[in-house]
Amino acid sequence: MSELITPISALGNARYDGFAAIREIGPTGMITLRCKQDVAALPGALQACMGLGLPEKRRILTEGQRSIGWMGPDELLLILPYPEVAAMITALTEALKGEHVLVVDVSDARAMFRIEGERATEVLAKLCPVDLSNLAPGELRRTRAAQVAAALWQDEAGFTLVGFRSVAGYLMGLLTHSAMPGSELFRA
Repeated sequence: MSELITPISALGNARYDGFAAIREIGPTGMITLRCKQDVAALPGALQACMGLGLPEKRRILTEGQRSIGWMGPDELLLILPYPEVAAMITALTEALKGEHVLVVDVSDARAMFRIEGERATEVLAKLCPVDLSNLAPGELRRTRAAQVAAALWQDEAGFTLVGFRSVAGYLMGLLTHSAMPGSELFRA
């Protein structure tokens, strides 16, 4: 990643305000870290480099602008400011030197969205085969949104959804259509 290149959002920071607010989050640093999670050096490397520990199964840990999400038994998703990705890859590679790991910048291959508002759950309930009523804050789920792969988690303000950049327009269209006034699942 060159310092001379300005990252470009997949959809130009698109927004939609319906019965829930939908917005594409601009360029965000994302690193896929593939390794078995019983690697002895992993927790220390994550703490030293990211300032966060190893998340439990199906959890995401967040501190400030950094997050580490459990994506599977041998995969973590690290989220951090876009300009810090190259240095983080170097730091993690050095901290895990000698271990069987793969550290890859996926920042430009992913798109991230926020779904917020009192009825944000309804937007995702129409699209994702997930029991959102049992999704605890800080719980990360890999799923799909209609026909495409996605991951999502909830916090106090709403939901974050991550998908492939190649289908960002499709995801935004799904989210927008799902949040259109008049399409609420439970009308008062």
